[in-house]
Amino acid sequence: MFHPTHPLQALWLDPFRALRPQDQSALTDLGMAVHVVRTLDELNEPIRAGAADLVVVGLGQDCDLLHAVKDLIDACPADHKRPSILCRVERRNLEVTVAAMRTGALHVIATDDWAVATWEAALHPVQQPESEKSADALSAKSPPVPAVRDVVYVDPVSRNLLALAQRVALANVNVLIEGPTGAGKEVLARVLHESSVVARGPFVGLNCAALPEHMMEDLLFGHEKGAFTGAVKDHRGLFEQAQGGTLFLDEIGELPMHLQSKLLRVLQERTLTRLGSERPLTLNVKIIAATNKNLRDAIAQREFREDLYFRLSTFKLRIPPLRERKGDILPMVVRMLARHCAQTQSQPWELSPDAQHALLDYSWPGNVRELENVVQRAMVIAGDHLIDAHHLMFDDSINPLDLMGDMDLSAVQPLYSSTPAPTAGAQPLSAMPQSLHATVKHSEFSVIQAALMESKSREEAAQKLGISPRTLRYKLARLREMPDAVGSAV
Repeated sequence: MFHPTHPLQALWLDPFRALRPQDQSALTDLGMAVHVVRTLDELNEPIRAGAADLVVVGLGQDCDLLHAVKDLIDACPADHKRPSILCRVERRNLEVTVAAMRTGALHVIATDDWAVATWEAALHPVQQPESEKSADALSAKSPPVPAVRDVVYVDPVSRNLLALAQRVALANVNVLIEGPTGAGKEVLARVLHESSVVARGPFVGLNCAALPEHMMEDLLFGHEKGAFTGAVKDHRGLFEQAQGGTLFLDEIGELPMHLQSKLLRVLQERTLTRLGSERPLTLNVKIIAATNKNLRDAIAQREFREDLYFRLSTFKLRIPPLRERKGDILPMVVRMLARHCAQTQSQPWELSPDAQHALLDYSWPGNVRELENVVQRAMVIAGDHLIDAHHLMFDDSINPLDLMGDMDLSAVQPLYSSTPAPTAGAQPLSAMPQSLHATVKHSEFSVIQAALMESKSREEAAQKLGISPRTLRYKLARLREMPDAVGSAV
């Protein structure tokens, strides 16, 4: 991307999350000079002096802090430089994300998203000088050299898909991506964006299944000030925010029917009119849609418009499930482990041959998302940075307590007490059951009893054990069937 001669002066205000040194270093590499401030008073002085290009604001459960920052910026003299605002929001706080965009945030980034491509797209409008925008428009007429994001496409099926996607990206056509949930449709959409002539423009995404129906129209198309009660200022919809770039509509099959007709008209005419306005806006946006549904079946059931389907599917790309591209599995695991080491600055992880075979033999109904979960669980269970087959917990087929026979229980004891707590019905070592299965069950019984005695409720005990209350109830019912399971705690 374009890096300015002078670093972008950014003020960082986030009372909810500390900025880690490695993340600040990564932002420096992107051309940002980050100055962390802790209060609005510390923020006010550089804003009034015109010394800031960007203010990065971390939001919690509401937009109160954003409103306060915006008031400081609006109070600046008219002839002073006014910084743009970039917000960081937890992924689950979707309503806060929408409210931040309506309030006037230039961009909203998830708090756990440190991908270079995400930050480049967010910073590009701020970093790029006006004198170079016309030059960019001229250079966009010729195909760019594909600069695909760092993705794992190793299996021959995936490599063919990547090559086809890069060719499709250079054509000015709408693309429909089909594939099961968790297979990586958004990753492929970003590949299409970054390989296209609009790669320098923004990448704006919307999950059509994640928003209430009454908010979606305003979010897509925007509104004018005074269009309805509460519309105190103009709002640019996602189509306008994606001008000169790509709009990614995920789960397009969940779009309500009345919005499907409006979307079809926008795609046909390449113009839109904000709510409360009579002035049409010309659009220059690349459209990529994705779905895990069979839209042909949805059309037959009158849940999806056939004309919209043909408008979106000028070119269709299908991502196969992970079980059909097993050559990608181990490279993905290596990438996940390496990413974890980089984030935690820990020693490298190893994957035993048995674990590799187990990963390749599994069917992966949850696709890449399930693979990420399995790897994260294995890193929690394995204590020596070596992941073996018995550390792999596939979905809900294995309960964490079933692995306790392979763990050092002495490391668990300090969680409850500095000295072993007396338990009713405890047996001397010589009376311990001798079979491996019985020994594991007895150890499990002791740990559960200790947790119950140190907790005020079963819910608290389940939290200490790292299991759900329902699983704890099941374990207690099984333990009552044991001949030596006697005690008031159970």
